[in-house]
Amino acid sequence: MFRAPPIRTTTVAGLLLLTAGLGWPLSQDTAPGSRPDCTGRRIASWSADVRHTADFTRYGNDNTRLDDWTGADGTHSVRLPDGRTLWLFSDTFLDRIHEPPGPHGEGHHWRTSGTGAAPLLRHNSAVVMARSGRPERTLTGGTAAAPGPFFPDPPGGGLRWPVGARVEPRVPGATRKVVRVLLWHRAPGAGPWIFGEPRGTEVATLSLSGLHLEGITETVDQTAVPDPGRRVLYGTAAVRDGGWTYVFGGDDPPSSPASSAFLARVPAGRLADPGGWRFWDGARWQRRAGRARPVLRGGGRRGVGSAFTVVRDGPAWVLITMDTGGDGTAGLRAVTSYWSCAPQGPWRGPHGRLTPPRPPAADPRYVAVYNPQAHPAFTADGGLLLSYDINWLGPPGVPPGPRINGDVELYRPRFLRVRLAPDAP
Repeated sequence: MFRAPPIRTTTVAGLLLLTAGLGWPLSQDTAPGSRPDCTGRRIASWSADVRHTADFTRYGNDNTRLDDWTGADGTHSVRLPDGRTLWLFSDTFLDRIHEPPGPHGEGHHWRTSGTGAAPLLRHNSAVVMARSGRPERTLTGGTAAAPGPFFPDPPGGGLRWPVGARVEPRVPGATRKVVRVLLWHRAPGAGPWIFGEPRGTEVATLSLSGLHLEGITETVDQTAVPDPGRRVLYGTAAVRDGGWTYVFGGDDPPSSPASSAFLARVPAGRLADPGGWRFWDGARWQRRAGRARPVLRGGGRRGVGSAFTVVRDGPAWVLITMDTGGDGTAGLRAVTSYWSCAPQGPWRGPHGRLTPPRPPAADPRYVAVYNPQAHPAFTADGGLLLSYDINWLGPPGVPPGPRINGDVELYRPRFLRVRLAPDAP
């Protein structure tokens, strides 16, 4: 579960999240140029993608095993060379799913542990999807008797949330490839940091094709930044273009519903090498992360969620995020977009608003939408696959656990098909 930033409402507090980033081949330390044929883009239409939502519902409700995925948030994915897809999740429930009715007569599938006790939350997991498109296997850590997070919790406490991932050469120029997974490292916290105080960005290396965890490397340490709200975690977006991987990130101000977007770049094959990272300072690339400046600054009507996605549509780039600058509860209900002709901006928008469907609930005002995430490998007939996460965020002091375990649809990803079109002049 991602940190709930303040939202302009007295009834709910929100969770904001998302991923993907895109880049342009650059030379030296200068800005990437924009294409002369680049024009504005916007979300023109959308529809529910029933198939992918149903696939994860079917997999989550299957009790063939009690040590596999039954619900999570933080949805990201990466297509593997053999055609499989690795889905990455943050806080994850395993355990047993029961048919309705629930303990109090509710008409929902509901969750308990294998022994009937309250389910245990793991800080992350991964799900392998077969080439056919069906989820088939959950990756966890720990032991068979006591499954833990796939990416182990850091020494001394805290958590690791996986975000963007790329398949890249093990080292620059190598033919052998590995999976690099960007991780957000958060330490135990209190108050606005109840879901973890930002510490930095790490990169995990997974083998191909076995997907064994080979190691985790810290790439961007933010602990020297005194204010946790100004620490930037990178990886909400990571996309290879030419010889570079461009990595978008964001800060996490607890007093504002909107975050600012930042940009780094890394040579292909060096995501796990801290020395390969460079950070955009508004004019050129810098070695020091502390010199980074926003490419899209939060404030007023503009800004991003603590996770967002960027996709390329022809020569233009489109950034999709929760509508953190919208009125009322828009940051927990509505999705909006920005466009640019270069990764460092200027980003124009926000443009339009779509409101994804939420599962029915007895108290719908507390059902939140967050973390819109693009999955370009599943683009079909011009429709971009977009996931979004669901959670129950009740009044302050009311824990979500009983609600999301009492109705498992309140803590599972859902999917849309989004179509982009030229922005009206």
